[in-house]
Amino acid sequence: MEPARPDLASLRAEYQLAGLDEADLAPDPFTMFGRWFDAAREAGVLEPNAMTLSTASVDGIPSARVVLLKGLTERGFVFFTNYESRKGRELAANPHCGLLFCWYELQRQVRIEGAASRIPRPDTEAYFAGRPRDSQIGAWASPQSSVVASRAELEDAYDALEQQFDGSDVPCPPHWGGYLVAPERVEFWQGRRSRMHDRLHYRREGTGWVTERLAP
Repeated sequence: MEPARPDLASLRAEYQLAGLDEADLAPDPFTMFGRWFDAAREAGVLEPNAMTLSTASVDGIPSARVVLLKGLTERGFVFFTNYESRKGRELAANPHCGLLFCWYELQRQVRIEGAASRIPRPDTEAYFAGRPRDSQIGAWASPQSSVVASRAELEDAYDALEQQFDGSDVPCPPHWGGYLVAPERVEFWQGRRSRMHDRLHYRREGTGWVTERLAP
């Protein structure tokens, strides 16, 4: 007998917290994102800087995972990772990627499409120096995305590095660092009743931005 499954077809919620009009948009997507991010923090959203990063191989095979936004500049969105991980290898071969923020409590999404590039090494090292020490050691201990024999293998590697760096600063691994995603499109999505959602997006044109409304 098959196990009981929830009735997925009947799961639905009506979105009616707010709307999004063209008059609400800031002159650029970075200022607009800042407004929405601040609102998410004020609303108590758990880890409002969590975002889904989607990459693709040179063969077009997609993969996605959640990472944390760690910087926002006038050029783009910054996150850090292991360059030798699957996402690092895919970005090296194909820098085009997507970011997705989903703030359920506010019935909002932000979708970002652009290209990722490594940030300058001094900026990576400055960020790494401010990380908790256990996270610094973890960056050395984990061969991210590689197959490992067991949890014990990872813990043994961590313990060995903890002893190696005992009494000294933990340097930034050469295989670890930051990426900046420079957006070409940024969409702000606000849930509305009857699935007639508001979708307003910024599209880069030359040195500026064009704003457009998309059908839900």
